[in-house]
Amino acid sequence: MARFTAHQDAAPSPLLIHNLHDMNLVIQSPAPLPAVHHKPLLALARGSRLAPIDECALRIENAVPGQRADIEVYCSTHQLDYAFVESGRALADFGLLAMDMDSTLITIECIDEIADFCGLKAEVAAITEASMRGEIKDFNESLTRRVALLKGLDASALERVYEERLQLSPGATQMLAGAKAAGLKTLLVSGGFTFFTERLKARLSLDYTHANTLEIVDGKLTGRVSGEIVNADVKARTLVQTCTQLGIGPSRAIAMGDGSNDLKMMAEAGLSVAFRAKPVVREAASAAFNFVGLDGLLRLF
Repeated sequence: MARFTAHQDAAPSPLLIHNLHDMNLVIQSPAPLPAVHHKPLLALARGSRLAPIDECALRIENAVPGQRADIEVYCSTHQLDYAFVESGRALADFGLLAMDMDSTLITIECIDEIADFCGLKAEVAAITEASMRGEIKDFNESLTRRVALLKGLDASALERVYEERLQLSPGATQMLAGAKAAGLKTLLVSGGFTFFTERLKARLSLDYTHANTLEIVDGKLTGRVSGEIVNADVKARTLVQTCTQLGIGPSRAIAMGDGSNDLKMMAEAGLSVAFRAKPVVREAASAAFNFVGLDGLLRLF
């Protein structure tokens, strides 16, 4: 996992300039954090002071980012999440929170669950997994292959997936409430489908969404998508365009995702968070939440 650094756009905010000598290390646990971890973590981080955030998180001030490897081993062993954060950073320094949908904002991969209704979940899920790991380099090909397998399925299956199987990821509601309270706009950008993003937009009062449209004729899926496929390049472009619309640079965006299709979008943002992500995504992200919920974002600041 990379340390928390700012993406440099044409006119970076002074608040977003990285200072190696003034870093905090934020440690988070999905359960109350036992005090037995305090001294070892303070020593590993070579920090000056330890400050509890709440019962599940603490901040180590003046931490040394060069100690990341040892901290990674310790935290992985004890199922803790960590992130190096610049001292003085506030969530309100950002203007946009951009999120992937499947396996990030929600717990499922919608296309896999749709495929379950035509007995092809295993086949579709295998392609999904390979694509997310980055083994299938062409996302357009991956999506086209998966959607083609859905040809002829009654469109009512989409509603059943939404009603019966779609669940928000832990901490999603709290994260969104905190982001909105800090003045951030929200963007749900997905290689999934508008059927789900539009319902989530209404349900969660999101500001923007962008996703693929499944073609439906006579109440059945045709096995095709309409229009441009939302791949990694389109996700990144959508983030940049939304920032432009808001009058901010990409350095003031936070991007969250879990698969290789999110990497370009995350690279554009000032802060990137890998959520329950594939190794390639964890390595590229500013912070990785392997154990805590999405509301872990709020404890970073």
